[in-house]
Amino acid sequence: MKKKDDVRLEWASFKAVKYACFKWHYSRSVPAGPSIRIGVYEKQRFIGVVIFSRGACQNLGNPYGLHQTEICELSRVALSSHTVPVSRVISVCLKMLKGKASGLRLCVSFADQNAGHHGGIYQAANWVYSGESKSTPKFLTPSGALLHSRQVSNTGFNSEFGVIRRVPKKSECVLIPQFNKYRYLYPLDKEMREQVKTLAKPYPKRPNLGDGCDQHHSGGATPTRTLQDGNV
Repeated sequence: MKKKDDVRLEWASFKAVKYACFKWHYSRSVPAGPSIRIGVYEKQRFIGVVIFSRGACQNLGNPYGLHQTEICELSRVALSSHTVPVSRVISVCLKMLKGKASGLRLCVSFADQNAGHHGGIYQAANWVYSGESKSTPKFLTPSGALLHSRQVSNTGFNSEFGVIRRVPKKSECVLIPQFNKYRYLYPLDKEMREQVKTLAKPYPKRPNLGDGCDQHHSGGATPTRTLQDGNV
């Protein structure tokens, strides 16, 4: 980014990631597995992180003929209040990503309708909208936590990236149906750009609740509504 913006991006520690995700992201969680983590600073102040990961689904690249090592998910944009546009932060992060992992060819992100998101920051950055991704139900635990199906099991134990973890049992939780998520694609090379543009559909519009509520959430990986810029 230009120096006049007084914005700095650098690789982030897990401690910084955990702080930003739990404090500023609506999911209050850190994505599991290998990830590329970028810290964002404005006027020398830490304002959050952007995280790229392998994604929740091992078959994420199958529809595009890609191996798991050729595709990633923009899984978190967890930012505090700021002045720089979110879409611009993501643009710079994508350049850093390409330099860090040269074998990547496609980035995917999901806008969560269940949180009132429609993908405004991706639309502002000219990502390709390719339709809705089928959702899976979530599970409400006795403690009030809302968990993905990967975070619960029938036995109370789960294996994630080869590590056995204790998790809540499905029988102890309440099943909560979910709306589908909007899927956005960002190609990282010319050949993939040509392939992806054939999948493009009209952008979904921001929901109009009609009740005076302020609903400015704009994407599955985006932060809370206080963080949105004027372009979303």
